[in-house]
Amino acid sequence: MDEPVYEVFARKSRGEPLRHVGYLNAPDPELARVYAWKTYDEEKWFEMCVVPRSAIIAVNRGGGPFGGGEGGSGR
Repeated sequence: MDEPVYEVFARKSRGEPLRHVGYLNAPDPELARVYAWKTYDEEKWFEMCVVPRSAIIAVNRGGGPFGGGEGGSGR
């Protein structure tokens, strides 16, 4: 079974908007947090968040996240 994909968002300072910094695969949310912190540690982030790609809801396109079909395998 493939591991779920998590999108990673971060901000450098309190007033800055979150921005997408990448994605990763992890077996569960807790490991996704650890992987994100260790993978994207080149910056000193004020805040970092991980979101399961499956939780992203398309607004202007059908077929799931990023137009890759339901479950979104298109990276």
